[in-house]
Amino acid sequence: MRIKLAMLFAFILGSQVLGQAATIPFSSGVMFETGDTWSHEGRKYRLFGVQSCIRGTAYRSPEGQEDDCGLRSLASLAALFSTGTVGCQPVGTAKDEATFVVCAANLDDATVDVGTALISSGAAFAATLPSGTPVSAAYAVAELAAKDSRRGLWEGSFEHPADVLSGGQ
Repeated sequence: MRIKLAMLFAFILGSQVLGQAATIPFSSGVMFETGDTWSHEGRKYRLFGVQSCIRGTAYRSPEGQEDDCGLRSLASLAALFSTGTVGCQPVGTAKDEATFVVCAANLDDATVDVGTALISSGAAFAATLPSGTPVSAAYAVAELAAKDSRRGLWEGSFEHPADVLSGGQ
């Protein structure tokens, strides 16, 4: 039920944005910086409401193998882009001039919200405001479902990016 609500919210958000700007298609030439940010044709894009694992932080698998958590998130985003056609709607501008986007991917004749797909698979997290409030309630629900099911990164151990960004407070 939580996943269905998250997908419904993502669909509603995406449909509200449709009338605001043209869809930006990403088919090739994408340079991934993190699990939520990439560059294309000289511009930087960032998924709105999504926070990837921080590059350089540790992820430990259940077997004890240590890996770069941020690179695991990046690999998941890159795999999603390579598997289907991704189109994004701009929704704002970040402080670093990156364009915030909400994206949909066509995978196996189905359209999925990229943020929901990454978060519900445990490859990324719901972004939070400095107060700790989620930017998107739907994404927070998707994160909770991934955590409860121990999917993706939740299968092992890592420092949550919200804790890293807030200085561990």
